[in-house]
Amino acid sequence: MAAPILAITVGDPAGIGPEIALKAAAARAQDTVDRGYALLIMGDPATLQATAARLGLAMPPVIKDPMQPFRGTAILATRHDGSAFAPGVLSAEAGDQAYRAVAEATRLALAGAVAAIVTGPLNKEALNLAGHHWAGHTEMLAELTGVSDTAMMLAHGPFRVSHVTTHCALEEVPRRATGARMRRVIDLTTETLQRLGIARPRIAVAALNPHAGEGGIFGRHDIDVTEPLVAELRAAGRNVTGPVPGDTVFVKMRGGAFDAVVAMYHDQGHIPVKLLGFAVDSATGRWTGLSGVNMTLGLPIIRTSVDHGTAFDIAGRGIAEATSLIEAIDYALMLARPAGAGGN
Repeated sequence: MAAPILAITVGDPAGIGPEIALKAAAARAQDTVDRGYALLIMGDPATLQATAARLGLAMPPVIKDPMQPFRGTAILATRHDGSAFAPGVLSAEAGDQAYRAVAEATRLALAGAVAAIVTGPLNKEALNLAGHHWAGHTEMLAELTGVSDTAMMLAHGPFRVSHVTTHCALEEVPRRATGARMRRVIDLTTETLQRLGIARPRIAVAALNPHAGEGGIFGRHDIDVTEPLVAELRAAGRNVTGPVPGDTVFVKMRGGAFDAVVAMYHDQGHIPVKLLGFAVDSATGRWTGLSGVNMTLGLPIIRTSVDHGTAFDIAGRGIAEATSLIEAIDYALMLARPAGAGGN
């Protein structure tokens, strides 16, 4: 079997994406040999060259043809004018460059030239300045691949959370959290966990309202929508539990009761994952570590991502943490090689 290639898009080239891409590639250099895969960094060669020089890292070879054989890590140029982007400077050109890398990586993934794409952080303002009006990667990838019903999953090690809704106003959530939408997210979550080697996933559905509605005192969504769906799935033999109150469901998953939680809205799911994954220096209040992976479920391609932003405030300083990108690479490889599949 040919070694799988994972495409890494650097995201906004003025952010920390180029730095963490090179650091992650260096950290996984031996792993690519041991486990038989390759990394294709997609971005601006001039910016990557300047970043490599600042970091004291070797510059991976630049290739022109994604089908050109290579080992370890290579760079596929998505820009050719020879000038590096200035770190921390917002621009439409940087936003356009970020989009072009994702679009090309998606094209390669759909064609089977790469096994998965791993995305670095976008700057949504720069993206929109460039005329690419998406709320983020999830919406962009859905349009690029021609699908309309995706879901977001965040993971910090075995702590996994999928979302029924994401980028919408809180007052919109009850309307969007239909039984059909919840079923779709539960199905996508089940399929993903099975690809990760969990044959019969244990999935909890978080309640929308406090105390799962408290018998209707705090709303009836959990009673009228979630409870019947969960009962139906359980009758069909699915290991689904819910609605579980949001203030206890994540503690139960951390204790090993569930393999994943289906959250009703953005902050309900994001806060616990980021609380676990982001390390903070108590003396300075600075983030000292960023851990966690973002996955888009329901695409015809595999896509994982970092779970943080472009960090313009530290771009170019050489202090960005690559842990989240390294974990995203590992998750992409697990999904590209489902449990039971061998290596080279």
